[in-house]
This record gives sequence, structure tokens and C-alpha cells, in this order.
Amino acid sequence: MFSKSTKLVKFFFITLSLVTASTGAHAQQQIRLMTGPQGGAWYPLGGAISNIMAKSGHRVQVLPGAGIANVRAIHQGKADLGFGNSISTVDGVAGRAPFEEKTSNVCNVASLYPQYFQIVANADSGINSVGDLKGKSIAVQPRGNTAELVSQQVLEVYGLKYTDMSRVSYVSYTDAVSLMKDNNAQLFTLGTTVPASSIMDLAAARDIRLIDMPDDKFQAIKKLNPGYTKHIIPANSYPKQTRDVTAVGYATHVVARCDLDENVVYQLVKGLMDNKADLASIANVMADITPKMMAEDIGVPMHKGAARFYKERGAM
Repeated sequence: MFSKSTKLVKFFFITLSLVTASTGAHAQQQIRLMTGPQGGAWYPLGGAISNIMAKSGHRVQVLPGAGIANVRAIHQGKADLGFGNSISTVDGVAGRAPFEEKTSNVCNVASLYPQYFQIVANADSGINSVGDLKGKSIAVQPRGNTAELVSQQVLEVYGLKYTDMSRVSYVSYTDAVSLMKDNNAQLFTLGTTVPASSIMDLAAARDIRLIDMPDDKFQAIKKLNPGYTKHIIPANSYPKQTRDVTAVGYATHVVARCDLDENVVYQLVKGLMDNKADLASIANVMADITPKMMAEDIGVPMHKGAARFYKERGAM
């Protein structure tokens, strides 16, 4: 029969084991990171971030996603981190369409690099301008992608809608390239870095043409969303591209639940800076990124963990 002291000792160790198990489970809590479609830069960047976070003891589940869908999921608590596009995230914070409510639980973590909205046609399609698209078959991203929304707005400033097309396919970059190769689509749109691997893949199979965004149409689309910026795709970014091409631009950034643990976000931002060479191997534009650039005010509240890091580095 146990004495009272023996029972107390046994109770102490049982309690300690339960606390330890609980603490361990918390430390091993999986972080859900939403990325983008295959063929773009976000998906491999998500894998790199997963490896970076593993160094500080965090397990990251990398999930496919899209700019608008990621912001919605984070606000609703269905994800913890995600990539976003500045223009659509700002719309979410303000509660503007295509969002149904203000995304009040979404905070900025780090601006990473500029995104180029690229419009690519098969060279033999007869398409020289977005104005030539009536009756054509096009490929855009699935609903919930920022680039899909931009596609609608680009058509709008030309007085066109999806219903003016012979067919609209809502597919990943990879599937869009397959459609283009088989001429089941004559043009596809995407928002990513330059050069885009999916466009390079298409250009290896057939001649392509990048479609320019003239200044009057850029000014018109900027009225729809003031967050748009004008970017230049330099000549020779792609095979047989002999001239600069003007494109609509915006910024890629990382967002998080505002109530996500401050230390987790701090370690993430520190990891991004400490391992930027790994990230630059995927998106070379990130090679020269600085804390000041990452801390840029894009109109989205900064997460406390990120703000702590930037203040320590003198970037805020």
C-alpha cells in the first residue's frame, strides 16, 4: 500500500509528464503556409520557407493557394501564413470586392519582390493586343488568384469580358502552357517573376509574343486599383523578345494571422534574411533584398513579430 508521500511523488511525475507532453505538442504545432499554383514562384518558395522554419524547430505544411484565396483563408483561421499580392491584400483589408468583408486578421510580414502581370500569345495567333481577343480562346488562373482578377480588369479597360471569348479556361500555369502548346488556347495570363519558368517552357516548344500594356490602358486600370505600378519586362527576357514590354505590376509579400505567435513570425523574418541566398536561387530578384525593402509600408498592418525584427535592424 502506498504512503501519502509516495502518492504525492507519483502525482507530481504524472502531472509533469502531462505538462511536458502538452508543451511538446505545442512546440510541434504545424504551421499552415499557403502558396500558389505550380509553375509559378510561390510554390517552390513555400518549400524553401518550410526548410528555413525547420531550422528553428517549426514544422510547416505547404499548401497550394492563390493571392486572394490565401488572404481569405488566413482571415478565417484556415491558414497561418501565406503569400499575397499587395493590390488584392489591400482590397481585403478595406473590405472591397472581391472580398465579402474586411480581412481584419491579416497582417503584413515581409514584402519580397515585384510581380509582373504577363500576357503571352502564340506568335501565329494573330493577337497583337488585348483588343484582338474577341472570339479567341484564353487561359487564366482559377478563381481566387490575383492574376485572374487582373485578367478581368485588363479586359475591362479594353471593353471586353470573358463572355466575348470563344472559351476561357481557369487553370494552373502548367496546364495553361499545355493548352497553348496544343493551340487549345491562343493566349494565357499569369502574375509572377521574370523570367517565368512556364513561359520559358512554352517558348521552347513554339514561338510566342508578349503583349504590351500601352500607357492609356495602364492609366485606366490604375483607376480601378491605385496599387498597380508600371513594370518593364526587359528585352531578351524570353527567346525572340527583341524589345521592352510594358506590364502591370504589384508586389508579392508574406502575410500572417495577426494573432499568430509573435516569436514564430519573428523567427520567420529573421530566417528569410539569414537565408536569402536560398530564396534568390528560386526568385533571383531577392538576391539584394534588405530589411528596409521587406518593411515597406504597403497599406497592410505590420505583424508585431515582424515589426520587432525590423526595429532591431533599424528598418522601421
